[in-house]
Amino acid sequence: MLKPLHGAAKESGACLPIRSASFPEPFAPGLEYSSPARGTWNIVHVGMLIPQAHQIFICAAGCLRGVVLTAAEMHASDRFSTVEIRENDVLEGNMEQLIVDGVTDILGRLPKLPPAVLVFTTCIHHFMGCDLPLVYRALRERFPNVAFADCYMTPILRKSWMTPDQLMRRQLYSLLKPRPLNPRSVNLIGNCNPTDESSELVRLICENGFILRDITACKTYDDYQQMAESALNISTCAAARAGGEALEKRLGQKHLSLPLSYSYREIGQNLRRLAEALGVPQRDDSPGRERAEKALKRAQSMIGGTPVALDGTATPRPLSLARLLCEHGFSVGRIYADAFSAEEKDDFLWLQKNRPELLLFSFSRPEMRVLPRDTEGKTLAIGQKAAYFTGSGHFVNMVEGGGMYGFDGICRLAGLMTDAFQHEKDTKNLIQIKGWGCERCL
Repeated sequence: MLKPLHGAAKESGACLPIRSASFPEPFAPGLEYSSPARGTWNIVHVGMLIPQAHQIFICAAGCLRGVVLTAAEMHASDRFSTVEIRENDVLEGNMEQLIVDGVTDILGRLPKLPPAVLVFTTCIHHFMGCDLPLVYRALRERFPNVAFADCYMTPILRKSWMTPDQLMRRQLYSLLKPRPLNPRSVNLIGNCNPTDESSELVRLICENGFILRDITACKTYDDYQQMAESALNISTCAAARAGGEALEKRLGQKHLSLPLSYSYREIGQNLRRLAEALGVPQRDDSPGRERAEKALKRAQSMIGGTPVALDGTATPRPLSLARLLCEHGFSVGRIYADAFSAEEKDDFLWLQKNRPELLLFSFSRPEMRVLPRDTEGKTLAIGQKAAYFTGSGHFVNMVEGGGMYGFDGICRLAGLMTDAFQHEKDTKNLIQIKGWGCERCL
């Protein structure tokens, strides 16, 4: 990383007040920096959610290094294999045969055939125009009792098509086989964390006698296949929408997007939409609002004017969360994110008008590599990247919303903020753990 020889590192390009920012991408794309905050899940972690499935990555040695380490770190090397692509494989034009023979050799060496295999092809296969349909036909002929999912590690497409994360969450359900639909069965799809049982969303489903299925709760491949019986799929994160739409088209399961939000109005709307889709009476959400108000008031009375920083890995709706906290007297001063989802536009405009001095920081611009890590005084951080970039040990360690949803989720988050304010964490060691909470995949 090149650094200036004279003078301090400048924030320009990596930081700006929200009043001067554009939506949805406030920072110019370019060279990127990856911080050591590793709690977000990658495609290896997500693929492990399919019970008993085996993953095979086919790519060059340099690309394999990261995914091999991921599998090893989560103690899942027995469910993970690789096929290395070398220069001669590219020059000789036998890529299709390499995949078929490589996968065949791996499966032949396993103690028993897995019920499903996730085959990850990479950028080189797209550059070469590899005939992947031919590859999968050959594999399915050789192993008729194994379900093969075509998966992709293609970062070259992440800004022009679906990101690898979106693709993975779609392909996560591609192995579900058609079954008669049960109108009393519902799926939550696309989440890495199980949604809290105490949330209004889960309670509305379960307390009305519906079966709730979630890949995070599946213990066997048969459990996973039972998700094909559900008549309704619910997604709460934007990255899962493509998966819900694909299932609606392929299996006839209705898809309902109920995005995670920290807006009382949007939470209420989502719960009413869910009740309508289930055909059950709508519930009065005023008790939930009152509980959330009390929880936020308690947290604010303790945290007071302490600066708050949050990031876009802790929650997919950082602007919505920032607005909620600002409306309840918290001193939100920093948001770390590179881009925002379309649902966040109203919150962005509200913050521009009401908190114009709030600072937006990129977490991938190269300037972030050398900017000072410490902030003056105590800072309460929400998310690992916010903790890292502010140098704070007082942080809420959560990824992708942490399974919290609705008014209940706001109450729980307020409690976590209070705990983080009172108790300092070992930031350096905690944020280096890849895929926070991924152990339950095993």
